[in-house]
Amino acid sequence: MFLATSKPPFFPLIFNPSAQGFPSRPGGSSGGVRMEFVRKLGRKCCVVQSVNKNRKLEVIEAGDNVVSGEDIFYQVSAGAKVPPDHLLIMVNGIIGSAADWRYAAKQFVKRLPDKVIVHCSDCNSATLTFDGVDRMGERLAEEVLTVVQRWPEVSKISFIAHSLGGLVARYAIGRLYESVPISRSSNLLQYDAEQSLEQLFEAKIGGLQPVNFITVATPHLGSRGHRQLPFLCGLPFLERRAPQTAHWIVGRSGKHLFLTDNDNGGRPLLLQMVNDTENIKFMSALGSFKRRVAYANANFDQVVGWRTSSIRRQHELPKSNLLVKDEKYPHIMYVERETSDAIQNGISSVDIPQHLEEEMIRGLTQVPWERVDVSFHKSTQRYIAHTTIQVKNYWLNSDGADVVLHMIDNFLL
Repeated sequence: MFLATSKPPFFPLIFNPSAQGFPSRPGGSSGGVRMEFVRKLGRKCCVVQSVNKNRKLEVIEAGDNVVSGEDIFYQVSAGAKVPPDHLLIMVNGIIGSAADWRYAAKQFVKRLPDKVIVHCSDCNSATLTFDGVDRMGERLAEEVLTVVQRWPEVSKISFIAHSLGGLVARYAIGRLYESVPISRSSNLLQYDAEQSLEQLFEAKIGGLQPVNFITVATPHLGSRGHRQLPFLCGLPFLERRAPQTAHWIVGRSGKHLFLTDNDNGGRPLLLQMVNDTENIKFMSALGSFKRRVAYANANFDQVVGWRTSSIRRQHELPKSNLLVKDEKYPHIMYVERETSDAIQNGISSVDIPQHLEEEMIRGLTQVPWERVDVSFHKSTQRYIAHTTIQVKNYWLNSDGADVVLHMIDNFLL
């Protein structure tokens, strides 16, 4: 543990690598340069770096509790034997920003020191979230590649996304997906004619090993359907009108959420995203992660319904007699882990024409999902459950802290 007799002053720095005598990294990436700069600065620090080259690089004392920016990691010492190798991308929802994940990001680097680098995406904020899932997904994919280039030390990648951001992340990983030959030393590689082609390749997302894909109050099945947009109170008249008017308020994103888009005469985007397409491997990318988790508000979420955020049919929602009470996670009321048998049953009938919602459920459950159901029904913050579940603002949404803790405690490294 690094000790100081007095708290050192905080120095925000405008850092120009060339001016400081650091050589540029081949390929234009400055990740190694910045890491070298931090090492030359001295000892223990928490570094928060911005995506934009002209923004400040802030270096603060490890014990300081205030951080800001997009990239966050906790460096125990300049001579750490193993640098963080796991990149965690956090994605905001509609009309959101990178700041929405500020609390959760700080908790991750605090509880998993030297394990993760957290990047809070800032390519889709405010009204840019009206541009549609596809355009936002393209921007996120480009941003992720930029971050990966900046951190050559990382080998693993995970995503945590809130609300609409979950759909955007699903699109982005489809763009970032690739199947590459498994690297083995030449003396160990002996081709077996009986070995399947799949065993010779491994999936990568942005060139990294995919680990966790976590969505939080995400409308996986869209917002079309009975009580999928709870603030309409389930009134048939309003639910019929919503698909016709949503694009006036939230642009192309509204069309995607209500499945009214038909670009070039094609199927709605959310329906396309439950299978691989010729150009984008949506489900292959999703299936490449070691675990997929859907956190869902069981009640009081006025923006995203329970069924759509937990990817379930109405009769599959947990009954009251199955709910649990955990002192460590007081707002986690039910945790469901899929079995491989259930998934096989889903695959067998995925091609049968069904109602749109049923088709999306069958498509998405081709891969196993963990479902974590959350309830703030006894909380004074229950009426803002949609943002409380991610602790968007600690002073308004502090009751969601145990949900963030649950994510961290179950996070695969």
